[in-house]
Amino acid sequence: MGRRGRWAALCAVGALLLTGCGPRGAHASAGYAGAEQLPERLGEDGVTIEVGDPQADMTVHLYEDPRCPYCEEFETVTGGGPALLGAMLDGRARTGYTMASFLDDRLGGSGSKKAVNALRAALEQGKFVEYHKVLYDNQPEESVDGFTDAVLLDLAAQVEGLRGPAFDTAVRTMKYRSFVTAAQQAYEAAKAPRGPGTPTAVINGRMIPMERNAVLFDGGAFARLLQEIYNKPSEWKRTPL
Repeated sequence: MGRRGRWAALCAVGALLLTGCGPRGAHASAGYAGAEQLPERLGEDGVTIEVGDPQADMTVHLYEDPRCPYCEEFETVTGGGPALLGAMLDGRARTGYTMASFLDDRLGGSGSKKAVNALRAALEQGKFVEYHKVLYDNQPEESVDGFTDAVLLDLAAQVEGLRGPAFDTAVRTMKYRSFVTAAQQAYEAAKAPRGPGTPTAVINGRMIPMERNAVLFDGGAFARLLQEIYNKPSEWKRTPL
């Protein structure tokens, strides 16, 4: 994870002129009324958590760590997370999440690993999207190993229908420990040797580099970028980053 750099090339990306806000592709979803209705599933690779209409034209891949404060900044009201949610709700985008846990090794503790395990358990109950939001809305300080079993279970009570014997046991026993390890390995493999940093976004197969990712923390700018890419995907592939 690195410090946010200013994205001098944002002006170049902005040159992708908007051509309207209507659906572009052949597939147009009827949309979803709320986050709880979004389809969610484990990807074929066994580590990516996929959210949204599987036929959506635009694909976004996010790399996050539950303890990362920059991920919290992205996911909350001033960042790009709400804009991405809007794009999933109206059927423009589908998102894959790779949930890393490298901050435990860097800072000490096990909070990231426990949180990733709990998120995988929430997916099993069809509650990943809602629980993911709750965790970032209540993220402890980065230096504090705050995602304990007790805290994770307490926060899960904010998601209707999540708490129960299956979820609680999965949290307490680290049932998805192998998933946590595999997800961290997938994060590291995304950009050798230590991973791309968090948060990192890959849109339609193109990674926004860490030194130019300030757009992730400006909700309006990220919303415009998503719409521009949706309207003119071929130009996004040619735009200098």
